[in-house]
Order: sequence, then structure tokens, then C-alpha cells
Amino acid sequence: MINTFLEHLDACPTAHHVVDRVSALLQSRGISQVHVDAEFSTDHLECGFVINGGTIIAWKNAQSIAKQGIRIVGAHTDSPGLHIKPNPDTRTLNWHQLQVEVYGGPLLNSWLDRDLGIAGHVVLQDGSTVLFVSPQPVARIPQLAIHLDREVNDKGLILHRHHHLSPIWATTDSSASFEAWLAQQVSTSASRIASWSAQLFDTQKAQILGRDSEFVVSSRIDNQISCWAALSALLNSDSDRPMMIALFDHEEIGSQSSQGAGGPMLEHVLERLSSAGGSSRSEYLLSLQRSHCVSADNAHAVHPNYVDRHEPNNAPFVNEGVVVKTNASQRYATSPKSVVPIVRAASEAGVNLQSFASRNNIACGSTIGPITATRLGIETVDIGVPQLSMHSIREMCGTQDPVDLVSLLGEYFSRS
Repeated sequence: MINTFLEHLDACPTAHHVVDRVSALLQSRGISQVHVDAEFSTDHLECGFVINGGTIIAWKNAQSIAKQGIRIVGAHTDSPGLHIKPNPDTRTLNWHQLQVEVYGGPLLNSWLDRDLGIAGHVVLQDGSTVLFVSPQPVARIPQLAIHLDREVNDKGLILHRHHHLSPIWATTDSSASFEAWLAQQVSTSASRIASWSAQLFDTQKAQILGRDSEFVVSSRIDNQISCWAALSALLNSDSDRPMMIALFDHEEIGSQSSQGAGGPMLEHVLERLSSAGGSSRSEYLLSLQRSHCVSADNAHAVHPNYVDRHEPNNAPFVNEGVVVKTNASQRYATSPKSVVPIVRAASEAGVNLQSFASRNNIACGSTIGPITATRLGIETVDIGVPQLSMHSIREMCGTQDPVDLVSLLGEYFSRS
């Protein structure tokens, strides 16, 4: 099973590639797309999915939402990184470079001296969208030699976000513009391109590491591990219980967009399914009270070189179980009530649960969990797989934990 996770990581350099892969796998299992601008009908209740940019929501067995409510697993498709700006071409001396914009909160130093490709999507004049991935590395952000910064190892590396992150990608005077290069990637002319989105990615493949092959190392483990596990659990479940996965874009920048968890997409899909099933508005609102949501996003595993950064009684370990994340200030949505379905599912699946709470002097991040709970009023629990190097270009988790997450979510979907 872990090899399918590695394949997923390598196939998904951007949020739009995640959606493309997930939709293809859904369709291969007989689950059809419902266009967001089309009316939902009773034919769509058995199963279906909708797409909005880098967000995809899929469901099964929606006929009985009014009676049973629905189990939802939410995750996010985006990762921190460097996106290419409009009109990115720039030249410094004889170096041709690209101007980039920092997306989210990446560990910037981890992007130095890496073999970088470019991936994204192009929207053509006719409104169609074409995905692309450069077939080989094309850019690099070289670090300054230690001879020119001799105190870097003692005082630390300081990167200026604007001056120090522009990748080099050519030297010759005849180098094509970025948009001309982009047109070549999608086999069209620059005049046919209406708009585009592109970002850098690490071309090194996901792989297994460790003395006993107990670790996964890759880009985008946060949060592709949750997207892959949610999809696997949905596809593998033979339960007739209503179930849904909601994989959102823009979580790393706050979720405040039409495609993000802060937008209305999830609640609109739920209400349209309820209406297609003949429920009234009141019955729809009641169904939300019978529903439950899992927000699946990675957790910080205890770091052996920085033990003082963790709260020792609530510091999870790699390969020792899925993490339940709590925060009294509601940065996570977990409550004593909302965690119960996960505790039951873990018991049935034979999966160990660990806990995470941050130190009082180190603020934790947040997830789509509190946003979903606030927008819909659904009981929500925050869980995730423990990992190291979060937001690095090369992250690390255990090989057992992704498998455990699939088992846990599968049992969560199946249990009443």
C-alpha cells in the first residue's frame, strides 16, 4: 500500500494535479463528476464529485443524509512553496532568472541548491485548462558560497524574501521568455494562452529511507498523506453510510477563497444534495447535527535534536499511531465529544492513537477543522500523521502511519 502513496506524491506537484489524479481515480471506480453549475438530481445521490479549481468534494450514499447525517473527512491539496509571478522574466548580469512569490510558510532555506521543476496549469482562450509538468529540472536557487559568508554556520542563514529567492534558469541571450517556454509545455502558441498559474517543485522522487526502511521522505507529505488516505478510505469502503471527502485548496494561506474551506463550497454541496433528496431546509439543518467531520492534517512528531520545543507528555512519535490534536484556544476543533467517533474507529481498526498539544510558549498552527466547525456547526475532530521537517521542501514521516490512517478513516466511514 505504501507504494501507492509514493506514486500519489510524485504525481501531484500542485493542487490542480491532486484534483486531476483524484478525479481520475474516482471515475475509474464508477463515480462521475457533477458540474458545479448543473442541477443536482436524485441520480447524483448514490455517488458523485464536484471540482472547483484546486478543490474536489466527493461523496457516496447521500440518499440517507437526512436520517443518518454524513461522515466527512477534510484535508487540503496545497503545500507551501514558491509560485511564479506574472511577467517573471528578469536578468541580472548574464543570469536569466524568474521572479517568484512566497506561498504560505515554507522553510525557505530548504529550497536552496535543489533541482527544481515547474508545474501548473494553463487556461486557454476557449476556457479549457491544460496541466503541465516540466519533464526535467529547469531551475535552481544557489546558496552563497561559505567563502563569501563565513559566519553563516555560526550566526545562521538569513534570506531576504525578495532578493535571495529568484531561481536561475538560463544564461544565453537567445533564451525564450517564460510565457514562450510555457506555450511549448502545453503544445500551443502563446497567443492562445489567456492565463496561467505555475510554481516550482522539487524533482527528487518520493522514496523509502532508514535502516529498516521505516520512513518516507518526499515533498508535500503535508498534506498529501491525508488526501491519499481520505480517497483510499472512501474508495475501499463498502458501507452504505453517507460519506464524503472534501479536499480544499488554499489552506496554507488561510482558506479564505471560493475554493478554500472558508468559502461556501462544502455547505452548498451538502445543501444541494439534501435538496435533491427531497429534504426541507429544516431537515437539512437537522442532518448537520447528525453529521461529523474529521479534519486530517499532519502533526509535529517529537524531534530528537530539539526535544525542548515539545510538550513531553503530548509529543507524538513516528510509526506509533495517528495523532489527535487539541488546543484550548480552538486552533484545532477537537472536543471531548467530537473525538468519540475516532476513538471508537481506532479501537475497531486496531490503530493506536497519540495526542499532540503545543507548549504554552510556542503557538501551534491551525487547520480547516475550526473553519468547518464554525461554518457548518458540525462536530469536528482534528487528527493527523506525525512528521518531521514540516513545510520543508523535503519532509519525513513513518511508513506505518499512512497505512494506519487509511485503516482508521475506513473504519470511521463504516461505523454508525
